[in-house]
Amino acid sequence: MTQKLILVLNCGSSSLKGAVLNNDSGEVLMSCLGEKLGLPDAYITFKVNGEKEKVELKEEPNHTGAVGALLNELKKLGLESQITAIGHRVVSGGEKYSESVLVTDEVVKAIEDCIPLAPLHNPANLLGIRAAQDIFKGLPNVVVFDTAFHQTMPEHAYTYAIPRKFYRELGLRRYGFHGTSYRFVAGEAARVLGKDENNLKLVIAHLGNGASIAAVKNGKSVDTSMGLTPLEGLVMGTRSGDIDPSVYSFLADNLKLSIQEVTDILNKQSGLLGISELSNDCRAIEEGAEQGHEGATLALEIFSYRLAKYVASMAVAAGGIDALVFTGGIGENSGAIREKVLNYCEFLGLKVDGERNLAARFGNSGVITADDSKVTAVVIPTNEELMIAHDTARLSGL
Repeated sequence: MTQKLILVLNCGSSSLKGAVLNNDSGEVLMSCLGEKLGLPDAYITFKVNGEKEKVELKEEPNHTGAVGALLNELKKLGLESQITAIGHRVVSGGEKYSESVLVTDEVVKAIEDCIPLAPLHNPANLLGIRAAQDIFKGLPNVVVFDTAFHQTMPEHAYTYAIPRKFYRELGLRRYGFHGTSYRFVAGEAARVLGKDENNLKLVIAHLGNGASIAAVKNGKSVDTSMGLTPLEGLVMGTRSGDIDPSVYSFLADNLKLSIQEVTDILNKQSGLLGISELSNDCRAIEEGAEQGHEGATLALEIFSYRLAKYVASMAVAAGGIDALVFTGGIGENSGAIREKVLNYCEFLGLKVDGERNLAARFGNSGVITADDSKVTAVVIPTNEELMIAHDTARLSGL
């Protein structure tokens, strides 16, 4: 029987991540990663049934070439005719979009208008949309916005304490990111806990190289840690998270740097990497800490401490906490960080169960708190691609 498959694309400035999913089963039939796009040595790697194949993009080393190579791979696999729609991750839809939408000329214009809010991401997302429209002619395209889920935040949560004219004239406010992940994880957490999502107060920590935390009350986002950009909030792999704004002028004046150079330091040289002086990879940090590396030990403690403080603040936003949820690469796999955070938050009624905490990793979901814990903590693997596929199928009428 012919399957109805969804192609999901996530384009960066020089990369393209893709996956072909069966929307009914969630099975991933093929995935790909295009790298160094825009450079002469661009290539794309396909993964099917655990086997990898690398294809050079010499003739067209860009996003269009990567999508063209993807089409050729689908033809080889006999899947081309079964692709029914294409879903795109788009970082910022600003205030205009609170849900996923079919791509139209108006939507493309709106994504362009949001480029000042996501200057690194939205232009790349547009490249992916245009390449897909060119290569897969006639198929419906759907955009799923990272910011959409957080459009339910109240005004007092998204407003910065700066002159209001900057919001009115420039749209300067908290937008939040990782929304597709939060939407998926909130529903899964309710299912795992056997609770009604519309009557549940969740604090969800999406922890990866980029990390954020959100308060989700009755299925709606009411606050989150990332702001105008993904730099604000938690300590991340290479991003500083929250910092005194005067650090900009301090570094610029003392080191004779431009604002852009300081921004690069805070985005690319800070976080776990900057503190540890070892790596931005949490696995390497944990290994270093086990071996007595001072910087790695401090980095882990700061990451966990700052996260724990945010757990408490998000409990305020949600009006309480029924469950703390960990997701993302670090959230799903780092038992050490989860234990540190739960120990810091013991005053909230969280009590870790050591065995359960160690068992919840490598894609395994599960409760990690003790039976007598007043608040439940749970690990839920995220699946943004499946969420995008579901939205794409629904909006395409499949």
